[in-house]
Amino acid sequence: MRLRKKAWARPELESSKFFLTDPETRKDKWHEEFKNDNPIYLELGCGKGNFVSVKGAENKDINYVAIDIKDEVLVLAKRQIEKEFEKVNRKPEENVRLMAKQIAFIEEVFDKNEVDRIYINFCNPWPKKKHNKRRLTHTNFLNKYKTFLKLNGEIWFKTDDDELFRDSQEYLTQNGFDIKYITYDLHESNFTGNVETEHERMFTEMGIKIKCLIAQYNR
Repeated sequence: MRLRKKAWARPELESSKFFLTDPETRKDKWHEEFKNDNPIYLELGCGKGNFVSVKGAENKDINYVAIDIKDEVLVLAKRQIEKEFEKVNRKPEENVRLMAKQIAFIEEVFDKNEVDRIYINFCNPWPKKKHNKRRLTHTNFLNKYKTFLKLNGEIWFKTDDDELFRDSQEYLTQNGFDIKYITYDLHESNFTGNVETEHERMFTEMGIKIKCLIAQYNR
């Protein structure tokens, strides 16, 4: 569903202490931004923020950076994050940052060895072959991630799409990643600590099995 442009979204975001208007200036300075040396986890395409809000509130010793492109989506993520942090009597700016950025240019934001883990949750499957290179797990994007992902860093990937999941395994293994965990039915697996996204809930209610893998960057 396409959200209408909302003139009030950007001002509300910019009033937040955890929204970055100029994330490129944090490149090679992310630990200064968070004022600690804790691991940095990056969510690509955070949507309405259910995933990062829960993770950030639960894990105060991990720094989370979440990216999406639309102000109208990010402002909903901002509100969801604030709601979850209020439950635990903490402030989001302690360990969460939001930014508006095209993922195609994500390497402009992070420098070598700055990110410990990348989350990719239910990205566009781009099923037409001529569009495959737009997939967030495609070799084109993996090469970008490798410029800032630490050695032994991880990509955690969830999808409802069988073809994308199969092809993503090939992209990863061909580009220096080892698959450490895989399941074709996440909700019936032994996986613990899953945070259900809004898309995940929708697909599950439709009877679609959720696929998940964890890949580690080793070379």
